[in-house]
Amino acid sequence: MVMDGNGRWANERGLTRTEGHRAGEAALLEAVAGATSAGVENLTAYAFSTENWKRSTDEVKFLMGYNKDVLRRRRDLLMEWNVRIRWSGAERKLWPSVVRELRIAEEMTKNNTGLVLTMAVNYGGRQEIVAAVNKILQEIRAGGQAPKSITEKTIQKRLYVPELPDVDMFLRSSGEMRISNFMLWQSSYAEMIFMDVLWPDFTRESLWEAISEFGRRQRRFGGASDAPLN
Repeated sequence: MVMDGNGRWANERGLTRTEGHRAGEAALLEAVAGATSAGVENLTAYAFSTENWKRSTDEVKFLMGYNKDVLRRRRDLLMEWNVRIRWSGAERKLWPSVVRELRIAEEMTKNNTGLVLTMAVNYGGRQEIVAAVNKILQEIRAGGQAPKSITEKTIQKRLYVPELPDVDMFLRSSGEMRISNFMLWQSSYAEMIFMDVLWPDFTRESLWEAISEFGRRQRRFGGASDAPLN
């Protein structure tokens, strides 16, 4: 999920962008509840991108503090929901206090068996692939055996969360139709669904609508089948 539209939602109501981000918290919980009831096994939420550092200093400070605050306040509820929390992203530049809350949430929920909620914080798709390649180089420099060839598995094993499955459905709110450097590696065969609803107005019914649309898609993964027109 690319949770887009907080700022526009706030502007339409004469509020600050930070108020829009606050309103988006309820939408995230709605999405998690909706995904759980629909039997979704993995949900990844784009909480803070590597490009978001370009925003104003005040907004970045708010988002850092808010991500930390949401994790602290909501992890008990997500624990009750049997949700397992994981973090995907780079530690570089990220506030140590945010990293600490992410690690606490991961440790606290690691034995949960329900929905896996991956929080993409300080995440960028290109940066993730570059980091994976650099890991290979570091391993070789440290005396590791150089691979005979670089395969998809070579890269996959060194992504931020190697066990994260490929994306089935890529969902973005707000009506914008772009992927914004999110999960580039994992989304090679994702079904793209763009919804014309600002994120704070997103509900579990919105997610179910997207899942229904996904269910109507025919996924061929490069294959083809004859379907003559009558």
